[in-house]
Amino acid sequence: MTTPLPQAKGSGPIAKLRLLLASIRFEHSLFALPFAYMGMVLAARGLPTWWQLLWITVAMVAARTLAMSANRVIDIRQDRLNPRTASRALVTGALNRKEMVAMATVSLAVFVIAAGMLNTLALALAPVAAVAVVGYSYVKRFTWLTHFALGWADAIAPAGGWIGVSGTLPLEGVVLAFAVAMWVGGFDLFYACQDIEFDRTHGVHSIPRRFGPGMAFWVARAMHLATSLSLLALGLWMGLGFPYYVGWALASALLIYEHTIISPRDLSRLNTAFFNVNGYIGVVVLAFALVALYV
Repeated sequence: MTTPLPQAKGSGPIAKLRLLLASIRFEHSLFALPFAYMGMVLAARGLPTWWQLLWITVAMVAARTLAMSANRVIDIRQDRLNPRTASRALVTGALNRKEMVAMATVSLAVFVIAAGMLNTLALALAPVAAVAVVGYSYVKRFTWLTHFALGWADAIAPAGGWIGVSGTLPLEGVVLAFAVAMWVGGFDLFYACQDIEFDRTHGVHSIPRRFGPGMAFWVARAMHLATSLSLLALGLWMGLGFPYYVGWALASALLIYEHTIISPRDLSRLNTAFFNVNGYIGVVVLAFALVALYV
């Protein structure tokens, strides 16, 4: 299931930067943005200012880059031992630890600056968010609740988008963050099923390792049901129009489809579920929410 990372051509700074970005799957930042924008447009009840859009985008991309860079450094020992991650650039020596730490440090600085450009609450909560996105990498060393920690780390995106516009986080924003936490955490359960034997051997905690892949899939189903119901409740609470519920139905159908193409006995289409299906869910909900706000 391992996809080899592209190797940089040449040895100049541009080639090194490309390899750094490839090593953290920088292009997958797009997956986090739709729900950050969802929080943003719901808080604004439409489109925010260009200033807010710019700095929310910068903050979200910087936060994800910080999280992934830190994760690569924190998990380097395990990545060396796991066949699925043995081709990562930090493991092969194509990148070194100092370079990855430098990228994490720059990302942290950019994240804090972007938060400060938005409002006081965003700046005040920036250190808390930074600790959350870096700290989740350690949770799997102590408890099988690690999937929930990852989910809530990703839930910072919609909460941050909401705060970036309004300077507050009302209960509606918490409901949206909860929906994202359940969505991401549920999918992480699928992903962890790949590493059950490795986790048992090397002391990594997860629900699949603790309770087995069958139970992990049932927990993921419950979490994704919670995602769907939370998004429905959010639309009703905020009085969003009919187009929103079309988007909600499509996103729920995609979640169901995701559960039909993988199973505890067959994870061969896991990458399809992640890179394709998950990529559509956030975009669909955001697009139809925008239509609902303007129709």
